[in-house]
Amino acid sequence: MRARVAALAFALALPLAFCGAGMASSAEPLDPKPEHPLQRLAPPPAGKLYHGVYPGGKSGEEDDIAEADLAAYQNAAGQSAAWVYFSNNWFRSREFPLVTAQWIRKTGAIPFIRLMLRSSSKENKREPLFTLDALIAGKFDADIKKWGAQAKAFASPLLAEYGTECNGEWFPWNGKWNGADDTKGFGDPEKADGPERFVAAYRHIVDIVRGEGARNVVWVFHVNADDAPDDKWNRFANYYPGDDYADWLAVSVYGPKTPEDNEAEDFAPQMDKAYKRLHKMAPDKPVIVAEFGCAAGHRKVSADKWAAEALDGVLAHKWPNVAGFSWWNERWENGRRAADTTMRLQDSKALAKVFREKLAEAKDKLQTQPIAAPAETEQKRKP
Repeated sequence: MRARVAALAFALALPLAFCGAGMASSAEPLDPKPEHPLQRLAPPPAGKLYHGVYPGGKSGEEDDIAEADLAAYQNAAGQSAAWVYFSNNWFRSREFPLVTAQWIRKTGAIPFIRLMLRSSSKENKREPLFTLDALIAGKFDADIKKWGAQAKAFASPLLAEYGTECNGEWFPWNGKWNGADDTKGFGDPEKADGPERFVAAYRHIVDIVRGEGARNVVWVFHVNADDAPDDKWNRFANYYPGDDYADWLAVSVYGPKTPEDNEAEDFAPQMDKAYKRLHKMAPDKPVIVAEFGCAAGHRKVSADKWAAEALDGVLAHKWPNVAGFSWWNERWENGRRAADTTMRLQDSKALAKVFREKLAEAKDKLQTQPIAAPAETEQKRKP
């Protein structure tokens, strides 16, 4: 309760701090001694929700988003975003993504950084460089320390996650590529080595960043709604780093990802199952739907109907600990024009209409401005 009261007291100060900090169009020098105490993003008050977005780029690698992408989404949705989600790919740079974070801050939104420690964007393969073992052994500590120092110097609130969709085999930090269900190669002989290595790497990264004083970072533990592979050792709870290391929880829930996708499950059944497991794992943590989306043009599933039903459930607080949501507003090629994917609101009048109407109807439920709290405040939210 103290956290919520303190957070509200800082709500009006945050947009002013953002406007003053981000007016330059090019990268500003990092100030190692910010004039004001560090602040972090607080959960929204009870009954409120944050609305965010991944606004989509051009390369498909999630790190080249631009202010025009955000503007196109917001114009279509009729609502500004409280956070903007994007990837910080270490095959591109190990630096804190300052330029992107600055323009996001200038708009009044919070940068939400996917810390992607990988050597390429190719999926379903073992990582050759930024392995969990290498991270645990400290081989990249200097890079992580520098990143943490830069995050602190940014001074404004940040959301960050490492190990996006950790229970999904498409990413190299998944246990499949790091020992899977073997119990003899690492740590506790009663635990599967793959998830156990992930937990150790996650904690190592967070410890280093916090050690640099970056208390403005809210750490998000992000899972996929379904475990892949669907094996007991790969249950997402096995990857949970603990309450001291995960400030918020996040989940990805998708409908069809291409117009010809055979998987066509509705949002609510997936969310019901995932939320039940998340709540059992960490009942007091805020949950965000960090990614949800559905491809337009599917032969059986209407993207606008899928999105409408998803928004209806979230906005009605069907899942009480859910504190926010962000649509995956991207398009990409699949090798055949008829099978290309778009989830972008600006490409679909019907989809844009759903968002514009649903968000307008629920305007009193949206926390339109991010709320800042002192960085030392414990992040709690009761439904």
